[in-house]
Amino acid sequence: MTSTVYYMICAVLTLGVLVGIAMMSKVPTAVKGNLLSAGCTLAAVLVTLYRYDILSDWLLWGSMAVGLVIGLVWTVKIKMIEMPQLVAFFNGLGGAASMLVALLSLLEAPQLDLFSRVTASLAMVIGSITFTGSMIAAGKLHKILSQKSIVWPAHQAITTISLVASAVCVGAAAVEGLSPLLLIVVPLAISGFFGIAFAIRIGGADMPITISLLNSLSGVAGSIAGMAIGDPLLVAIGGVVGASGLLLTQIMCRAMNRSLGDILLGKTSAPAKPKAAVPAPQEKEPEPVVAEELSPAEILREAKKVIIVPGYGMALAQAQHLVKQLSDKLEANGTEVLYAIHPVAGRMPGHMNVLLCEADVPYEKLHEMEEVNPEFDSCDAAIIIGANDVVNPAARDAEGTPIYGMPVLNVDHAKHIIICNYDLKPGYAGVDNPLYSRKEGVSMLLGDASQTLAQLLADLSAPKKSASDAPVVEEEGPAEILREAKKVIIVPGYGMALAQAQHLVKQLSDKLEANGTQVLYAIHPVAGRMPGHMNVLLCEADVPYEKLHEMEEVNPEFDSCDAAIIIGANDVVNPAARDAEGTPIYGMPVLDVDHAKHIIICNYDLKPGYAGVDNPLYSRKEGVSLLLGDAAETLSQLLQSI
Repeated sequence: MTSTVYYMICAVLTLGVLVGIAMMSKVPTAVKGNLLSAGCTLAAVLVTLYRYDILSDWLLWGSMAVGLVIGLVWTVKIKMIEMPQLVAFFNGLGGAASMLVALLSLLEAPQLDLFSRVTASLAMVIGSITFTGSMIAAGKLHKILSQKSIVWPAHQAITTISLVASAVCVGAAAVEGLSPLLLIVVPLAISGFFGIAFAIRIGGADMPITISLLNSLSGVAGSIAGMAIGDPLLVAIGGVVGASGLLLTQIMCRAMNRSLGDILLGKTSAPAKPKAAVPAPQEKEPEPVVAEELSPAEILREAKKVIIVPGYGMALAQAQHLVKQLSDKLEANGTEVLYAIHPVAGRMPGHMNVLLCEADVPYEKLHEMEEVNPEFDSCDAAIIIGANDVVNPAARDAEGTPIYGMPVLNVDHAKHIIICNYDLKPGYAGVDNPLYSRKEGVSMLLGDASQTLAQLLADLSAPKKSASDAPVVEEEGPAEILREAKKVIIVPGYGMALAQAQHLVKQLSDKLEANGTQVLYAIHPVAGRMPGHMNVLLCEADVPYEKLHEMEEVNPEFDSCDAAIIIGANDVVNPAARDAEGTPIYGMPVLDVDHAKHIIICNYDLKPGYAGVDNPLYSRKEGVSLLLGDAAETLSQLLQSI
């Protein structure tokens, strides 16, 4: 094969990868786009083998066969909830591959020119950083390591020194005649240590951005390695991966109102003392005739428009299918259901989208934050499922906290908020969510999201009570609220992921939609443990992407929703983020679930989220229904009750 033909093939394959990526941006062509990019990558491998006349090397074929077997086994064994750590692990493998290519090149340093030596050293250093950083990220996500920020004494100085030393090692590669110790071993050790140092202090809430950055670095390392060995195909494909990963990182940083430098320096993950949230202002809604408080089921039953806000809790509870059932039930009741997707909900890009897709939620129902936030003002209910920081109103006002200034889903604008969270703990940022202590318009369904959603579905299925059946002072249950809701917003969080309740969430959504209820999913950017975590889980449960609404888009919907259902979310729906100055979540944009008429909280218990900030929604006397326990169990019970 001549060089001209090879370069032409490289151009075609690179273009094919780009076209595949473009196709993946649209739901109808996403699968085909993924297959196209994968096919072009496979073709690139085969072309490279042919180009260098090594097709007959059976060791290479044997190695690829081993990789194929491992991939097939993981396809069956790896659960959807484990996708974030798998993505981080793959990023690490990409960095390790580039590191090895560069290392082998440097072993022939005497034969290399200046450019090749320096680029090989740079690729080795970046690959080493990517590998060790990704392994730390995967360990945190898999709970082998603490998910909290780990800060060493003089951590900043250590990180800075190791980074500068890594750069010096790359520059030293320009010197001819260096020993392998100085050329390879020392740079590997220093850069590998830097990867550990920068990743170890990044906490769970910022992990989605970290994974995106590591993905970008894996592409950059591959591209530079291609320069070192003179392979234009590796340069091109690596450049595409690096650029796309960096673009995603920038998008997520903007969504979080964060500086990438602050995240990498650990400023946003630094532990802070929990600070009590300023109670959310209560709107006086005179009810001279009916004194009883509606249950979440009753609110959803009457709702015309509901926004569902999934978070990492939905992924943990694997409740995406219950969310879909709830959405279907609401829609069958004539309720419009939207899904609010926060850019960093979950633990990886598109996490909520993937989970909802798995539950067969139509992609068209998944709405990004900017699109869905205005909808909260007119939604009857917002259902938060395992989300906390991404719906925490304190992000608007709690200056000095990690979430201050971060855009959040405006779940607190909904008429009622149903929070299906595991407990009352603040989210990762440690900022109290004022929704938890709001007196009116919030229903807390604490416990495992799959359990609370099941219970909510059960309540919606239960026969509607007439006025003569119960005293006026009786509080309406979550099922009754959802049964009457015209608009419900579901807010998923990490608790849903833990309970693997995404399928129950889908069932709940389906049941609500079947009852004529509009169901929205409110997705906070940092709900879950990776970018798009909630999206992935809800996609897994076949929740239409169009129902997933990002924070900015869905927050306005909370003001007009009858119920918001929180499933395993805490910090992302904590109103304390607006007012609790000095807490980690102060100023972080959150989903405005406290604006919903009623909030159903499906959380495991009443503990604060990761940030350690009490959520005022948990102590609110009116408008909140708490369904505590495992989300899978509570969702199942709720499904039976509806």
